Amino acid sequence: MSIAAALLAGSMVLAACGDSGNGGTPESPAGGDSETAEASDLRVGLAYDIGGRGDKSFNDSAAEGLEAATGELGLTDVQELAAEADEVDADKEARLRQLADAGYNAIICVGFAYAPALATVAPDYPDVDFTIIDSADATGDNIASYTFREHESAYLVGAIAALTSQTGTIGFVGGVETPLIQKFEAGYRAGAEAAVPGITIVSNYLTQIPDFTGFQSPQLGQAAAEGQYQTDDADVIYAAAGLSNNGVFTAAAAAGAQAIGTDSDQFLTADPSVQSAIIASALKGVGAAVQDFLTKVADGSIEPGNTELGLAEGGVDYVINDPAVQTAVEAQIEEFKQGIIDGDIAVPDTL
Repeated sequence: MSIAAALLAGSMVLAACGDSGNGGTPESPAGGDSETAEASDLRVGLAYDIGGRGDKSFNDSAAEGLEAATGELGLTDVQELAAEADEVDADKEARLRQLADAGYNAIICVGFAYAPALATVAPDYPDVDFTIIDSADATGDNIASYTFREHESAYLVGAIAALTSQTGTIGFVGGVETPLIQKFEAGYRAGAEAAVPGITIVSNYLTQIPDFTGFQSPQLGQAAAEGQYQTDDADVIYAAAGLSNNGVFTAAAAAGAQAIGTDSDQFLTADPSVQSAIIASALKGVGAAVQDFLTKVADGSIEPGNTELGLAEGGVDYVINDPAVQTAVEAQIEEFKQGIIDGDIAVPDTL
């Protein structure tokens, strides 16, 4: 079953279980006691993370969910805004207020960096339904959030990388060294070591907080990957760096090496010149979360609190693009996947 189908079928069973300790209760629906909204009454604002539309990863996944919801619900008033490099929380607050003041009544914050701004803004607009993707840190009666167990899908691509490597060394390139991206690395390392004990894993982060340009610098991604391929003898790199992943793919193709994408099936959106280097991607249902939020706002079933999604819920998954790799490793990867779903494999989420 696809991520979108898994999330939307049954309207997310997890959410129906009520509050997960991150704000709100089933008895106090988001946006106050608002009645069911007609889809035609929805005015949707979406605030992208750094990179915006066109990053071919995290933000584009959100855009796909928005487009799907627009078609299914017949939305006619949608406004999209994007974050800028090096902006501060006040800039994000201003962006959210701009949307709310303009009358948008369902506002989507794409990325954990919006959490402080959302926590400040949402109480001032009790009739607006807000959601944030990738953080549960902003809570309130009109805030629904979606988070993912990204470390579970990272575990699977870590196993793919280790089983595919011919040199015995694999790499990880993270965009910005945050707890969320470290979560990717933790799962990746655990999966690689489970598949091939003793595998060597090298790691680089492109920037450190508060510099978030690591998520939008293909040049930095390419330089880091070139170092791992040429100096460290890595032959497979997992990239979790947003738009910067494109630089990793460029380096992989030039080195005759391999790379793994994240958040979406990056083989499908990559430049044809680098597609042959992309053997797999770790998937995250960002678009499905956006679509689920808007569907629930439209039918009046939205509730505050966090919904966490992993392999068991279909919120994360993986795809193998290289037929030879698929033939060689898929059966073992599926065993790992089932072990995680069944609770037999505990995947670490910290380094």
